[in-house]
Amino acid sequence: MPYEPGSTECRVLIDCKGQIETMLLSLEKIDNSRHIRDQLVAVYNQLEGLHELHRSQGQDSVVGVSAL
Repeated sequence: MPYEPGSTECRVLIDCKGQIETMLLSLEKIDNSRHIRDQLVAVYNQLEGLHELHRSQGQDSVVGVSAL
C-alpha cells in the first residue's frame, strides 16, 4: 500500500526527497561527484527532519482531538 501524505506540506516534502533520491542514483555514475552527493544527502536529511516534524504535529493534533 502506498503512503498517503496527510497534508500539502508532507506531499511536497515526499516529492522533494524522491527527487533527491533520483539525483543521488544518477550522480553515482559520475566520477568525482562525491562532494555533491554528500551535500544532497545533507539536504535530504534536513527535509526528513521537517517531514518528521510535520508528522509529529499531525499525530499530536489527532491525539488532542481524540481526547475530546
